[in-house]
Amino acid sequence: MHTLLITLLVIVSISLIVVVLLQSGKSAGLSGAISGGAEQLFGKQKARGIDLVLHRITVVLSVLFFVLTIAVTYFEL
Repeated sequence: MHTLLITLLVIVSISLIVVVLLQSGKSAGLSGAISGGAEQLFGKQKARGIDLVLHRITVVLSVLFFVLTIAVTYFEL
């Protein structure tokens, strides 16, 4: 059980890092580089939709990260 939780924690951690790096900041981050062509084609609204999805995925992954961290600590004993 402990090994499974550690493996899930590593996968969630790497996913969380990737999703945070994809989000746009004040200078439009990596998300602007990826969706730059989509923004010109579909307008500004499409880029906002991508940022909203990335924000929701970040929230879900962060909650999973904390739950898995507590579970690993609990099952370590």
